[in-house]
Amino acid sequence: MIAILGTGKMGEALLSGLLRAGRPPSAVVAAVRREERAAELHERYGVQAADATSAAKMADTLVLAVKPQDMGRLLDEIAPVVPAGTLVISVAAGITTEFIGQRLPGQLPVVRVMSNTPVLVDEAMSVISAGAHAGEEHLRRAEELLSPVGKVLRIPESQQDAATALSGSGPAYVYYLVESMVDAGILLGMARGTALEMVIQAVYGAATMLRESGEHPVILREAVTSPGGTTISAIRELEKHGVRAAFLAAIEAARDRGRELGADLRPQSLGAIPGQQSLGSQRLGKLGGSSGGLAHAGLG
Repeated sequence: MIAILGTGKMGEALLSGLLRAGRPPSAVVAAVRREERAAELHERYGVQAADATSAAKMADTLVLAVKPQDMGRLLDEIAPVVPAGTLVISVAAGITTEFIGQRLPGQLPVVRVMSNTPVLVDEAMSVISAGAHAGEEHLRRAEELLSPVGKVLRIPESQQDAATALSGSGPAYVYYLVESMVDAGILLGMARGTALEMVIQAVYGAATMLRESGEHPVILREAVTSPGGTTISAIRELEKHGVRAAFLAAIEAARDRGRELGADLRPQSLGAIPGQQSLGSQRLGKLGGSSGGLAHAGLG
C-alpha cells in the first residue's frame, strides 16, 4: 500500500501517475483534510481517503508531499504509528533525509526527491537521493514510483538544493523566457496568439533536438548561428545585457533559498509548535479522511 500524504499539485500528479502505470486504486490511499477534497479524489480516481495517521498505519511506502513548513508537524503526527521498515519518500524542497529520520522512530529508509511541475504531463525531471538507512532496493522502489511520470536520476543528497534550483525551478525559467519572446513578437507587430504558438513550437523543437540528438547545446546553437546573420546579432545583445550571468546568479540564488528553507525548520526539531492544530485533527465523515490540496505540495 502506498500512502500519499499531501494531495495538491505534486501529490495528485504522482497519484494519477501511479494509476496510469497500472497500480490499482485499492493499493493507494490519499491523506487529505477536507471532506470535499476526499470526495473529489475518490470520484476522480477511485482511491480511498484517510487522515494522515490512518494512512500512515496502513502503508508500506509513504510519500510525503506537504509544504516544507508543514513537514515537522506532519512527522510528529505520524511518528507513533509508522510501521517498522516503511519506506519514506519525501518530495518537499529543502527537507533533508536526516531531518525526517530524526522525527520518525527506528532507522527507517528515507529517499529524498525533487521533481517538477511537468509531472502533470508525464515529463517530470525527478532526482532522488538515499538517506543513511536507504539502500539499492529503496532507490529502485522510488524509481518505480516516479518513472511513470518522467525521467529519474540518482544524485548525492548534497546536490539536492542545486537540483531544486536547476530542474525543480527550471520550468519557471523556460516560461519566463517564452513570455519574454512573446512580448518581443508583439513589439514586432505580431498578434499575441501567433507569437505564442511560434515560440512554444520553437522551444519544444529545440528541447526535442537536445534530447534526441545527444549534441552539446553549443553545437546546436552554432548550427543556427550563421556568420553576420540574424542569430549572432541577437546573441550579441543577450551577451551585452548579461543574460548568461543573470541565469547563473538566479540559479545560485534559488539554490541558496532552498538551503534556507531547510535551515528554517531546524528549531522545530524539538516538537510541534504550541497552539497549532494537528494536520490530522479534522476527521472526515464516511470517506474517512482529513483533506486538502497543496500549492506546490501539501495537505490542503
